[in-house]
Amino acid sequence: MTSTNWTVAALAAVAMAGSSGLAQADDKVVFATNWKAQAAHGGFYQAVADGTYRKYGLEVEIRPGGPQVNNRPLLPAGKIDFLMTGNLLHSFDNVKSGVPVVTVASLFQKDPQALMAHPGQGYVKFEDLKNAPVAWIAKDAQFSWWAWLKADYGFSDEQLRPYNYNLGPFLADKKSVQQGYAVEEPISIQKQGGFKPLTFLLADHGYSTYSTTIETRAETVQKNPALVQRFVEASIIGWVNYLYGDHSKGDALIKRDNPEMDQATIDQSLALMKELGVVDSGDSLTLGIGAMKPERVKDFFDKMVRAGLYKAGEVDLSKVATYQFVNKGVGVALKKQLGGQP
Repeated sequence: MTSTNWTVAALAAVAMAGSSGLAQADDKVVFATNWKAQAAHGGFYQAVADGTYRKYGLEVEIRPGGPQVNNRPLLPAGKIDFLMTGNLLHSFDNVKSGVPVVTVASLFQKDPQALMAHPGQGYVKFEDLKNAPVAWIAKDAQFSWWAWLKADYGFSDEQLRPYNYNLGPFLADKKSVQQGYAVEEPISIQKQGGFKPLTFLLADHGYSTYSTTIETRAETVQKNPALVQRFVEASIIGWVNYLYGDHSKGDALIKRDNPEMDQATIDQSLALMKELGVVDSGDSLTLGIGAMKPERVKDFFDKMVRAGLYKAGEVDLSKVATYQFVNKGVGVALKKQLGGQP
């Protein structure tokens, strides 16, 4: 059965149950994120707020992450049903360690990790950044994508200074570069520094990981694939509506879960997601948001092997992700109806 036919059949079944007077409870789902509520989680909040998950027979609780919250162990332990993760490095580690979870969708086609620089300092091309005397890079990044920058672009550890998520040192040193989340830090830099930084998205220069992926237990995929399909499809529709429709309801829930978040920041972050093609670009334009392909997973793994993060063959890539729930064109027609452009 095609995705469209499945959706029509599912919604028809719900309607029939309601018309016959039979109360049919929604399936309760707990979905955990990896950080505080923000625009980068907007499509999920939109699907809760505008009733999309309900239309797919789901009662979804979003459980935010944060600096003192680690939701990752909760998935294999069965305490949550789905988990939003950062990128494929987490998925590779899961398979390498024998953790029985699998990636079922990627809501971001591009990882938002970026390097930022002051304008007017001679950093015209991405390759110029390797000449910066100082690079403010967090410890976790030094042991992940920084290794790729060294292997593929000739960056040097001599540039490294620890980035502790304080913009002060970068703002004070115009020749330095700094890591950042492309839909967040540029906004903060403009507020605090009074200028728009140059933003070089790693994804536009070969860092080919998928990002904002959805993971679930392998057992769930095997025993209840219909539940996974409904959650993935509803999340995709949520993202289409958030990007191209009225996102005010989703924003309201984001601000409820994260009172520190303001509307101006949400609007700027959403604009950057669209401008940079973070969610909707490449394969998603025809296959639908959430699209994944095995050859791209392999491409990224091969780059990480070259960077020294893994050994060739030590991760069974067939266990990293399943592609049965995506690439069906879900939401493409809706985007056109909403007048959406990539």
